[in-house]
Amino acid sequence: MGWFSQDIATMDDLFQHTLEDIYYAEHQIEKALPEMIRKASDPELKKGFQTHLKQTKGHIKRLDQAFKKLKLKPRGTKCPAIEGIIEEANEIAGEVSDKVVLNAALIGAAQAVEHYEITRYGTLLAWSKALGRKDVGRLFQANLKEEKATDKKLNGIAKRKINKKAVARKPKQANKLQQQRMQDVMAQATTGVPTL
Repeated sequence: MGWFSQDIATMDDLFQHTLEDIYYAEHQIEKALPEMIRKASDPELKKGFQTHLKQTKGHIKRLDQAFKKLKLKPRGTKCPAIEGIIEEANEIAGEVSDKVVLNAALIGAAQAVEHYEITRYGTLLAWSKALGRKDVGRLFQANLKEEKATDKKLNGIAKRKINKKAVARKPKQANKLQQQRMQDVMAQATTGVPTL
């Protein structure tokens, strides 16, 4: 069932689809967080990611409860948005060689994930109220509150120290392999381009 497919005919269908979307997203986040924990070199950031992994497991449990209250089988539906956010985070993290700058990149990636989750839980909360399902709305509200708190903590760590440390880093001299790669890229980019 896609966002604009014929399978979504009613508000209940849309609500269920969005619930399945965030369920899938939370499971993908649960899989991605251990790598972020491993890559973080700042102790406070590492601890924050560890805390969020525990919270994510709790978010999944609440979503399981929501499915149960709605008399639905817990299941996820593939979410290209969260996959794209996580893929981009992995690509960026793979390109950053300085561990201090990497911490800043990890925070940026984590906040992109948080903002996605905040939008989904906010939407589900509003729709649960509109559909008269305050029972599941309370579960979404609890997850939303934790997502916002995590985003605020990440923002605080970034502003207080990580961004300042990353900005103060001076680029290290590129090794010969990196220089050769850059020369190869430039040569490929200029092949066939007439000189003036």
